[in-house]
Amino acid sequence: MNKRSAVVLLVTAMALLSGCDPSAQDPNVTLSENQQDPIEALEVTSNVDRSEFSYKETFYVPIYSDIYTDKDNRKVLLAATLSVRNTTLEKSLYINKIDYYDTDGALVKSYIDKPIELPAMATLNYIVEKEENKGGAGANFIIEVEGADDTVKPVIEAVMIGNFSNKGFAFSTEGTPVIH
Repeated sequence: MNKRSAVVLLVTAMALLSGCDPSAQDPNVTLSENQQDPIEALEVTSNVDRSEFSYKETFYVPIYSDIYTDKDNRKVLLAATLSVRNTTLEKSLYINKIDYYDTDGALVKSYIDKPIELPAMATLNYIVEKEENKGGAGANFIIEVEGADDTVKPVIEAVMIGNFSNKGFAFSTEGTPVIH
């Protein structure tokens, strides 16, 4: 094999392997400003004394991975955007858990390994692609947040969107506090 063929083979292999990188196809990465996973970008890196925090709450957020349309087209897959918004002007909100469950209540995925910090007035949007159909019609997120005091209450919503033939679907749901 000559030098030119080896270079062409190497460049082709690199191109093919970069196409296998899951983060290269993740809309959360490709649609972000810095081409970085938004959750990883918010991971807590400094030491914050959270032992004094007086606000802690868990939210249930319904997500519809699919919906029934009619007897001929039983199921339409939907994309969902989870939105966690810090509504305070000066204080950070800390997110300790973002877990995704399916219709049967089985854990599909834990999105964070360590706490993330959402600065004042910031929003975390996270996309669940419509091709990710493990959740089903009764999918949901459990999100655990905490902050300095109860003025740091978030707004948590989900927006689902999808289409089939000439039908388009878009609707939203709100996070509900979980009663322990």
